Amino acid sequence: MMLTGTALINELVDELNELKLSTMAATLDDLYHKPGFLEMDRLTLIAELIGPQFQEKVSTTLKNRLTAAHLKGSPEELSDCVDSDKREYLPSGITEVLSSLDFIERGYNLCILGESDAGKSYLAKAIGIKACNRYNVGYFHSEELLESMVVLKEQDYDKYARKMKKYLKWELIILDDFLLHTITDEREIKILFELLEKRNEQRKSTIVCSQRDPDNWKAMILNDEVSANSIMKRATKHYTIKINTR
Repeated sequence: MMLTGTALINELVDELNELKLSTMAATLDDLYHKPGFLEMDRLTLIAELIGPQFQEKVSTTLKNRLTAAHLKGSPEELSDCVDSDKREYLPSGITEVLSSLDFIERGYNLCILGESDAGKSYLAKAIGIKACNRYNVGYFHSEELLESMVVLKEQDYDKYARKMKKYLKWELIILDDFLLHTITDEREIKILFELLEKRNEQRKSTIVCSQRDPDNWKAMILNDEVSANSIMKRATKHYTIKINTR
Protein backbone atom coordinates (compact mmCIF):
# COMPACT_ATOMS: atom_id res chain seq x y z
CA MET A 1 0.00 0.00 0.00
CA MET A 2 1.34 3.41 -0.98
CA LEU A 3 1.83 5.74 1.97
CA THR A 4 0.32 9.23 1.88
CA GLY A 5 0.03 12.22 4.17
CA THR A 6 1.44 11.96 7.68
CA ALA A 7 2.54 8.34 7.30
CA LEU A 8 4.59 9.20 4.21
CA ILE A 9 6.15 12.26 5.86
CA ASN A 10 7.06 10.21 8.92
CA GLU A 11 8.74 7.58 6.74
CA LEU A 12 10.65 10.24 4.80
CA VAL A 13 11.78 11.83 8.07
CA ASP A 14 13.00 8.45 9.29
CA GLU A 15 14.86 7.82 6.04
CA LEU A 16 16.53 11.24 6.15
CA ASN A 17 17.65 10.59 9.71
CA GLU A 18 19.00 7.21 8.64
CA LEU A 19 21.00 9.02 5.97
CA LYS A 20 22.35 11.31 8.73
CA LEU A 21 20.50 14.31 7.26
CA SER A 22 18.91 15.21 10.56
CA THR A 23 18.59 18.92 9.80
CA MET A 24 16.74 18.17 6.57
CA ALA A 25 14.53 15.69 8.42
CA ALA A 26 13.60 18.27 11.05
CA THR A 27 12.98 20.89 8.35
CA LEU A 28 10.65 18.57 6.44
CA ASP A 29 8.70 17.72 9.58
CA ASP A 30 8.43 21.42 10.46
CA LEU A 31 7.31 22.42 6.95
CA TYR A 32 4.69 19.70 6.82
CA HIS A 33 2.99 20.98 9.95
CA LYS A 34 2.90 24.59 8.75
CA PRO A 35 -0.13 26.05 6.94
CA GLY A 36 0.36 26.26 3.20
CA PHE A 37 2.63 23.22 2.90
CA LEU A 38 0.55 21.65 0.14
CA GLU A 39 0.47 24.92 -1.81
CA MET A 40 4.30 25.30 -1.90
CA ASP A 41 5.77 25.03 -5.39
CA ARG A 42 8.31 22.28 -5.88
CA LEU A 43 11.41 24.44 -6.29
CA THR A 44 10.61 26.43 -3.15
CA LEU A 45 10.10 23.22 -1.21
CA ILE A 46 13.41 21.83 -2.41
CA ALA A 47 15.20 25.07 -1.52
CA GLU A 48 13.61 25.14 1.94
CA LEU A 49 14.70 21.54 2.55
CA ILE A 50 18.26 21.77 1.27
CA GLY A 51 19.17 25.26 2.54
CA PRO A 52 19.45 24.58 6.30
CA GLN A 53 21.25 21.24 5.76
CA PHE A 54 23.73 22.90 3.40
CA GLN A 55 24.39 25.80 5.80
CA GLU A 56 25.00 23.34 8.61
CA LYS A 57 27.53 21.53 6.42
CA VAL A 58 29.26 24.82 5.56
CA SER A 59 29.36 25.83 9.23
CA THR A 60 30.74 22.45 10.32
CA THR A 61 33.40 22.49 7.58
CA LEU A 62 34.49 25.99 8.58
CA LYS A 63 34.63 25.02 12.25
CA ASN A 64 36.74 21.96 11.44
CA ARG A 65 39.10 23.95 9.23
CA LEU A 66 39.56 26.65 11.88
CA THR A 67 40.33 23.98 14.46
CA ALA A 68 42.84 22.23 12.19
CA ALA A 69 44.44 25.59 11.38
CA HIS A 70 44.82 26.47 15.08
CA LEU A 71 42.67 29.54 14.43
CA LYS A 72 39.47 28.52 16.22
CA GLY A 73 38.25 31.32 18.47
CA SER A 74 40.58 33.89 16.91
CA PRO A 75 38.78 37.25 16.57
CA GLU A 76 40.86 38.76 13.77
CA GLU A 77 38.95 40.50 10.96
CA LEU A 78 40.53 41.31 7.62
CA SER A 79 38.28 44.38 7.31
CA ASP A 80 40.21 45.88 10.28
CA CYS A 81 43.49 45.71 8.37
CA VAL A 82 43.36 49.11 6.71
CA ASP A 83 45.41 52.27 7.09
CA SER A 84 44.63 54.13 10.31
CA ASP A 85 46.18 56.59 12.75
CA LYS A 86 48.01 53.59 14.31
CA ARG A 87 49.47 51.76 11.29
CA GLU A 88 50.02 51.90 7.55
CA TYR A 89 50.04 48.96 5.11
CA LEU A 90 52.41 49.23 2.16
CA PRO A 91 52.06 49.10 -0.78
CA SER A 92 48.89 51.13 -0.56
CA GLY A 93 45.70 49.12 -0.97
CA ILE A 94 47.46 45.74 -0.67
CA THR A 95 45.12 44.34 1.99
CA GLU A 96 42.13 44.97 -0.27
CA VAL A 97 43.92 43.12 -3.08
CA LEU A 98 44.64 40.16 -0.82
CA SER A 99 41.09 40.01 0.54
CA SER A 100 39.95 38.33 -2.68
CA LEU A 101 42.23 35.38 -1.77
CA ASP A 102 43.19 35.21 -5.44
CA PHE A 103 46.83 34.85 -4.38
CA ILE A 104 45.98 31.46 -2.83
CA GLU A 105 44.29 30.31 -6.02
CA ARG A 106 47.43 31.28 -7.92
CA GLY A 107 49.76 29.66 -5.38
CA TYR A 108 51.53 32.93 -4.59
CA ASN A 109 53.52 33.53 -1.42
CA LEU A 110 53.18 36.48 0.94
CA CYS A 111 55.83 38.04 3.18
CA ILE A 112 54.56 40.34 5.96
CA LEU A 113 57.23 42.57 7.52
CA GLY A 114 57.09 44.94 10.48
CA GLU A 115 58.45 45.59 13.93
CA SER A 116 57.17 43.83 17.04
CA ASP A 117 53.44 44.51 17.69
CA ALA A 118 53.01 46.15 14.28
CA GLY A 119 50.08 43.86 13.49
CA LYS A 120 51.76 41.17 11.36
CA SER A 121 50.16 38.25 13.20
CA TYR A 122 46.77 39.97 13.20
CA LEU A 123 46.84 40.40 9.42
CA ALA A 124 48.11 36.86 8.79
CA LYS A 125 45.48 35.33 11.07
CA ALA A 126 42.73 37.46 9.51
CA ILE A 127 43.71 36.19 6.05
CA GLY A 128 43.86 32.63 7.40
CA ILE A 129 40.42 32.84 8.99
CA LYS A 130 38.85 34.12 5.78
CA ALA A 131 40.71 31.49 3.77
CA CYS A 132 39.23 28.72 5.95
CA ASN A 133 35.88 29.34 4.23
CA ARG A 134 37.35 27.86 1.06
CA TYR A 135 40.68 26.23 1.81
CA ASN A 136 42.63 24.05 4.24
CA VAL A 137 44.91 26.30 6.30
CA GLY A 138 47.65 25.86 8.89
CA TYR A 139 48.92 28.55 11.27
CA PHE A 140 52.22 27.89 13.09
CA HIS A 141 54.93 29.61 15.07
CA SER A 142 57.97 28.84 12.94
CA GLU A 143 60.34 27.72 15.71
CA GLU A 144 57.75 25.46 17.32
CA LEU A 145 56.91 23.83 13.99
CA LEU A 146 60.53 23.16 13.05
CA GLU A 147 61.47 21.84 16.48
CA SER A 148 58.50 19.47 16.59
CA MET A 149 59.16 18.23 13.05
CA VAL A 150 62.82 17.53 13.85
CA VAL A 151 61.80 15.43 16.86
CA LEU A 152 59.12 13.62 14.88
CA LYS A 153 61.49 12.89 12.00
CA GLU A 154 63.98 11.24 14.36
CA GLN A 155 61.42 9.32 16.39
CA ASP A 156 59.00 8.15 13.70
CA TYR A 157 59.98 8.92 10.11
CA ASP A 158 56.79 7.46 8.63
CA LYS A 159 54.65 9.72 10.81
CA TYR A 160 56.87 12.66 9.91
CA ALA A 161 56.44 11.89 6.20
CA ARG A 162 52.65 11.73 6.57
CA LYS A 163 52.57 15.05 8.39
CA MET A 164 54.83 16.72 5.85
CA LYS A 165 52.62 15.36 3.06
CA LYS A 166 49.60 16.94 4.77
CA TYR A 167 51.38 20.28 5.12
CA LEU A 168 52.30 20.19 1.46
CA LYS A 169 48.65 19.58 0.46
CA TRP A 170 47.15 22.46 2.44
CA GLU A 171 46.37 25.45 0.23
CA LEU A 172 47.75 27.96 2.76
CA ILE A 173 50.32 27.72 5.54
CA ILE A 174 51.23 30.66 7.78
CA LEU A 175 54.65 30.74 9.45
CA ASP A 176 54.61 33.39 12.17
CA ASP A 177 57.71 34.76 13.94
CA PHE A 178 59.75 33.68 10.92
CA LEU A 179 63.50 33.73 11.70
CA LEU A 180 62.90 35.36 15.05
CA HIS A 181 66.18 33.74 16.10
CA THR A 182 69.15 32.35 14.17
CA ILE A 183 68.71 28.76 12.97
CA THR A 184 71.84 26.78 13.80
CA ASP A 185 70.37 23.29 13.61
CA GLU A 186 70.94 21.93 10.11
CA ARG A 187 68.00 19.55 10.58
CA GLU A 188 65.63 22.50 11.01
CA ILE A 189 67.10 24.24 7.97
CA LYS A 190 66.54 21.17 5.81
CA ILE A 191 62.92 20.83 6.95
CA LEU A 192 62.22 24.52 6.32
CA PHE A 193 63.85 24.22 2.90
CA GLU A 194 61.80 21.12 2.06
CA LEU A 195 58.56 22.73 3.17
CA LEU A 196 59.02 25.96 1.21
CA GLU A 197 60.61 24.36 -1.85
CA LYS A 198 58.01 21.64 -2.31
CA ARG A 199 55.09 23.97 -1.59
CA ASN A 200 56.45 26.28 -4.27
CA GLU A 201 56.74 23.39 -6.73
CA GLN A 202 53.13 22.42 -6.03
CA ARG A 203 51.93 26.06 -6.25
CA LYS A 204 50.72 26.17 -2.65
CA SER A 205 50.72 29.52 -0.86
CA THR A 206 52.82 30.28 2.19
CA ILE A 207 52.69 33.39 4.38
CA VAL A 208 55.71 34.31 6.49
CA CYS A 209 55.67 37.04 9.14
CA SER A 210 59.02 38.48 10.17
CA GLN A 211 60.41 41.33 12.21
CA ARG A 212 63.60 41.19 10.18
CA ASP A 213 64.32 42.53 6.71
CA PRO A 214 64.87 39.74 4.17
CA ASP A 215 68.34 41.13 3.45
CA ASN A 216 69.33 39.86 6.91
CA TRP A 217 67.81 36.40 6.60
CA LYS A 218 70.76 34.62 5.04
CA ALA A 219 72.97 35.56 7.96
CA MET A 220 70.46 33.85 10.27
CA ILE A 221 70.47 30.52 8.40
CA LEU A 222 73.92 29.19 9.22
CA ASN A 223 76.14 26.76 7.32
CA ASP A 224 73.81 26.20 4.37
CA GLU A 225 74.03 29.01 1.83
CA VAL A 226 72.14 27.08 -0.86
CA SER A 227 69.15 26.47 1.39
CA ALA A 228 69.35 30.02 2.76
CA ASN A 229 69.19 31.51 -0.73
CA SER A 230 66.26 29.28 -1.71
CA ILE A 231 64.34 29.98 1.52
CA MET A 232 64.70 33.74 1.04
CA LYS A 233 63.74 33.53 -2.63
CA ARG A 234 60.65 31.40 -2.02
CA ALA A 235 59.37 33.38 0.97
CA THR A 236 59.61 36.74 -0.82
CA LYS A 237 58.75 35.59 -4.33
CA HIS A 238 55.43 37.30 -4.94
CA TYR A 239 53.92 39.75 -2.42
CA THR A 240 55.70 41.66 0.32
CA ILE A 241 53.77 43.80 2.78
CA LYS A 242 55.41 46.30 5.09
CA ILE A 243 53.41 47.42 8.14
CA ASN A 244 54.58 50.72 9.57
CA THR A 245 53.38 51.92 12.95
CA ARG A 246 52.63 55.63 13.31
